[in-house]
Amino acid sequence: MNLPFNASFFNAGLVYARPEIFLTIAACAILMLDLLLTDAQRRWTGILAVISLCVTAVLVVAQPLSTKVVALGGLFELDRMAQVLKIVTLLTVAVVFVYSTDYLRRRAIFKGEYFVLGLFATLGAMVLISAGSLITLYLGLELMSLCLYAMVAFDRDSGIAAESAIKYFVLGSMASGTLLYGMSIIYGMTGSLELDGIANAVRGGFSANLGLVFGIAFLIVGVGFKFGAVPFHMWIPDVYEGSPTCVTVFIGTASKLAAFGLAMRLLPEALGASQPDWSQMLVVLSVLSMAIGNIVAIAQFNLKRMLAYSTISHVGYVLLGILSGTAQGYQAAMFYMISYVVVAAGAFGMILLLARQGFEADKLEDFKGLNARSPWFAGMMAILMFSLAGVPPFIGFWAKLGVIQAVLGVHLTWLAVVAVLFSVVGAYYYLRVVKLMYFDEPSDATAIGGSMLMRTVLSANALLVLGLGIIPGSLLQLCQRALQ
Repeated sequence: MNLPFNASFFNAGLVYARPEIFLTIAACAILMLDLLLTDAQRRWTGILAVISLCVTAVLVVAQPLSTKVVALGGLFELDRMAQVLKIVTLLTVAVVFVYSTDYLRRRAIFKGEYFVLGLFATLGAMVLISAGSLITLYLGLELMSLCLYAMVAFDRDSGIAAESAIKYFVLGSMASGTLLYGMSIIYGMTGSLELDGIANAVRGGFSANLGLVFGIAFLIVGVGFKFGAVPFHMWIPDVYEGSPTCVTVFIGTASKLAAFGLAMRLLPEALGASQPDWSQMLVVLSVLSMAIGNIVAIAQFNLKRMLAYSTISHVGYVLLGILSGTAQGYQAAMFYMISYVVVAAGAFGMILLLARQGFEADKLEDFKGLNARSPWFAGMMAILMFSLAGVPPFIGFWAKLGVIQAVLGVHLTWLAVVAVLFSVVGAYYYLRVVKLMYFDEPSDATAIGGSMLMRTVLSANALLVLGLGIIPGSLLQLCQRALQ
């Protein structure tokens, strides 16, 4: 029997969603397999999860793409930006799984649920990044968010993890509802759920419509929460500190790439013609995030909490590139987001490396005298801290320089000055970690653990930060091609 034309057209587009389909099947298969494994065999769950992520990344790379493709009835779109963000997300999650294995085993919480939830959260991020419709955006976002809520409460014996999960769930639900309400307003004003249809309607004369501005305001609330921008940041410090560190590194890396994809799909792509409206809103979020994030981080003595406020400040810099409304700004924001994720993965990886049974290694004092215990990993941590501080020649310097140049290009000189000033403020608490490692006496003489694989990957991670800082051209060109 011949299929109707619309169904045939819809099914033909499934070829572009092969990576997502494969990851779905792999996650379900690993879930079923994990039921049959004993605790001694459970390492295969982690191994298969990493292999699945790598194979999915290969499928993304292998997709031929000469121009933007819209498939599945407008629900799915594939462009260079989606390809790059998916590849970085998949490889980042694979690295996170490698970092997490020893941590989970030492705490006797090495369960298949962590890897399966991580795979489904990654699938949600991929769906979100390739969303061509408000429906797909929301479905991808909720799939990722629901998995993250469960991952935060993954350690069932931890009361603080359960408290963090409840707080994350309640605030996340409110933000999702606000985002959904904004989407409904946008649909009511433009009559379309597809991003291309919304963009055409806005260009057709809706750009100055008051109702559209209200819809954009609600969207900004949802985007701001997923990013962790001030004043929607209240969940980040508690969730980062209360979660198992293996979950914190996932939330601090992969979910930020998804949030960047959400912002780029909604704002420049769907609502680009209303750029003056949402840019003014993002200016407020950016300045507040840089200010609150950098100033409050100085008072923190818990490293995970300090990195949480650090994340808030870096989100402010990413928003600088987006609010500029120029191709240069979007490229700079994407470069910043990718570089930050690489550095953050290494920083949280160092906490995982130093942690052991009954010892989280998440206090600043836990890094005292690290150079005496392990000069190599003290050097790796120093590279990561210098990069976060924006010290040349590390990649963080080029990332901050790019977004500052973007706002200067649209004559927002005062905003560039604010960014530089708060960057100087932020350097203090990053360099404090370096001071503790090299100039203080060690408070713990225990040998550093970690498998050879984790040590190797963590070292490669830190050296990549240095290498991309010395030769940033390849990543810059990749971001430029992705957003052409």
